[in-house]
Amino acid sequence: MNPKTPGTSLVILAKAPKPGFAKTRLIPQLGADGAAQLAIQLLNHTVSVACSTHFEMIELCITPCPPDPLFKAISSAEHLTLSCQTDGDLGQRMSAAFLKHLERTPKVLLIGTDAPGLTAGMLHEASRLLDTHDAVFIPALDGGYTMIGLRKHHPSLFSNLPWSTASVMAATRTALNKAKLSWAEMTPLPDIDEPQDLVHLPGDWTK
Repeated sequence: MNPKTPGTSLVILAKAPKPGFAKTRLIPQLGADGAAQLAIQLLNHTVSVACSTHFEMIELCITPCPPDPLFKAISSAEHLTLSCQTDGDLGQRMSAAFLKHLERTPKVLLIGTDAPGLTAGMLHEASRLLDTHDAVFIPALDGGYTMIGLRKHHPSLFSNLPWSTASVMAATRTALNKAKLSWAEMTPLPDIDEPQDLVHLPGDWTK
């Protein structure tokens, strides 16, 4: 067994992959059941990548609570911690996760389950970049970001941002500049939100 990598926590924000609840923007293309099945594939893939990093702490932070049985099965099999997301918009939930974990470890990375191109190597590179930067991001091709890493909690990065729009990364850069923070951006990745994004899935996945 590989030892845990000290100093870094990894948080995965995830929705229960239920029909009509997860990947709703893909329902016109895949149907509610098909979108839910893809959400399960994305969740399982993300958890597998996360656990392969061997970071000090890996937490699956889920909604809704109490946990769906699928989440309990995954957390048991993969030996990761299961927690519930707080109330509020996406920014508030992300902010709460960083506040919690930065009390325990000096570097925290946060991801969703929408970027199948994310690798353990990218996450390790992000952790290394936090040694010399206040923040690190993997931007998304759609204008958001697929990963954010911090070594100190900065609430201004999560308040009054246009979540779920093409302006998220641009607005985040404005907030970073205003707070006089240094940051690094890695190579952008596609995430899977809209029907046109399905071309970015691995070849053997359901489309």
